Amino acid sequence: MDTGKLGTHISQQFEEELEDVSSSVMTMGGLVEEQLKNALKALSDIDAELANVVVENDYKVNAMEVAIDEECTQILARRQPAASDLRLVIAVIKTITDLERIGDEAERVGRMAMHFAEAGGESKMLVGILHLGELVSTMLHGALDAFARLDTEAAVAVAQSDIKADREYESIMRELITYMMEDPRTIPNIVDIMWSARALERIGDRSRNICEYVIYLVKGKDVRHTKLTEGE
Repeated sequence: MDTGKLGTHISQQFEEELEDVSSSVMTMGGLVEEQLKNALKALSDIDAELANVVVENDYKVNAMEVAIDEECTQILARRQPAASDLRLVIAVIKTITDLERIGDEAERVGRMAMHFAEAGGESKMLVGILHLGELVSTMLHGALDAFARLDTEAAVAVAQSDIKADREYESIMRELITYMMEDPRTIPNIVDIMWSARALERIGDRSRNICEYVIYLVKGKDVRHTKLTEGE
C-alpha cells in the first residue's frame, strides 16, 4: 500500500508496523481471489475435486483474518494512533472482515459445485452464473487494487459496478425459475446454482464495501449507504 499518501511518522518502527499490516491485507486478498477463481473453475468444469480443495482451504483465510486482527489490536493498544493512522487501522479491520466473508462465499460456491458435479448437472445451466462470477471477480480485484494504491476514483468506479452485478443476479434468478418450471427434475441442481448466484452477488456487495473503506481512509468520509458518483 502507498502509505506515503497518508503522511510519515517519527517512529520508523511504527511506519513498518503499518506497512506490514497493509501488506498482510493484500496477501489475504490474494488468497481470497485464488479461492474465488478456483471455486468458479470448479463450477464451470464441474470438477468436484477442485471444489473440495476450495472448501478445505477456507481455514487459511480464517487464520489470516485472526492474525491480522490481532496485529491491529496490538497497534491500537501500543501506539494509540490518531487521524489517518487510526483510519488506516480501522479500514484494515473492516476490510479483512469483508475478505473473510468473501472467502466464506467462495467456499459456499465450492460446496455447491461439489453437489452439482455429484448430481450430474448440465453445463448449459451455468452460463449466466459464470458471467456473474467474472464480474464480481473483477470487482474484487479492482477493490483490492484501489486499496493498495489508495485510489478513490478507482474505488468509486468499482463500487458503481455493483449495480450491474445486482441486475445480473436478478436476471439469473428469473432464468433459473424458468428452468424449474419447464422441467421440475432440474430443481435440485437449480437450487445449488441459485445458492451459488446468491453467494456471488454478496461478493459484489463485499467488494463495494472495501471500496467504501478506501474512500473513508483517504478522504475521512463515511460514504456507506450513499450513492457514489465520481464527481463527488
